[in-house]
Amino acid sequence: MTEFLQQLINGLAFGSILALIALGYTMVYGILRFINFAHGDVFMLGAFSGFYLAPKIAALLPLPSIAGGIAVLLASMAICAALGVVIERFAYRPLRHRPKLTMLITAIGVSLFLEYTGQFVFGAAPKSFPQILPVYPLARLGGLSLNSNQLIVFGVTLGLLLALRFIVLNTKIGTAMRAVSFNPEAAALMGVNTDIVISFTFALGSALAAAAGILWAVNYPAIDPLMGILPGLKAFVAAVLGGIGNLPGAALGGIIIGVTETLVSGYISSTYRDAIAFGVLILILLVKPSGLLGKKEIEKV
Repeated sequence: MTEFLQQLINGLAFGSILALIALGYTMVYGILRFINFAHGDVFMLGAFSGFYLAPKIAALLPLPSIAGGIAVLLASMAICAALGVVIERFAYRPLRHRPKLTMLITAIGVSLFLEYTGQFVFGAAPKSFPQILPVYPLARLGGLSLNSNQLIVFGVTLGLLLALRFIVLNTKIGTAMRAVSFNPEAAALMGVNTDIVISFTFALGSALAAAAGILWAVNYPAIDPLMGILPGLKAFVAAVLGGIGNLPGAALGGIIIGVTETLVSGYISSTYRDAIAFGVLILILLVKPSGLLGKKEIEKV
């Protein structure tokens, strides 16, 4: 039981990070109906933003500390939010009225560009992420271990999910996002500036990916320019599992993938760790293509 609880805690922490990345996928899909495969690399850039910002923030705030960690997190989210707006403006907006396949290929190209630019700028070798938060052991019962970093992952993820829910359901820009997602042409006719709404969606999703990158680096402190590939793909699977375009579904899918992968790795073999997510993807596409919380859509021809 102790081992199971430990694996469950580890899986929830990993799944919480995947949930933050998956939210970016599902928001962009909900607005534009395409998958932004460069999103995983924004997650990577969030981690590297924190890596380079930490020494500068340490000159103003002590590190490791709660205040310093929050400053690194918010600054990285702001940088990646701006990057998301730039990617949307120059890579995707000119192709918005082209076939979806064109945008999909462009997204893959943007992803490769970010990865190899990252290797050129940051270097291909893994880097050790600085300690930005103090680590305190919170529980040691038998073999069960829980530390403050894992608790911070849960807390930050929950806080960002609640903030996102508030933005989408209780703000003017959130209402515009829902309108554009439902019918972009009708929203434009009613005076909604769709360009601003789409840019804001990319900024919001990229900020969440940056937060996931910081949380990942805090718990798994080796970062490299290709670190976003597998987490990005697994987060995409999580979004499909929960129901692509559904925000609670993306969060639920991330938790399920994280817990399932960790349990399989702990009880069966770590060899199958990376295969689990894609096995789940095949299964969900065969059994329930709309996802756990997704709704069936009737396609008119």
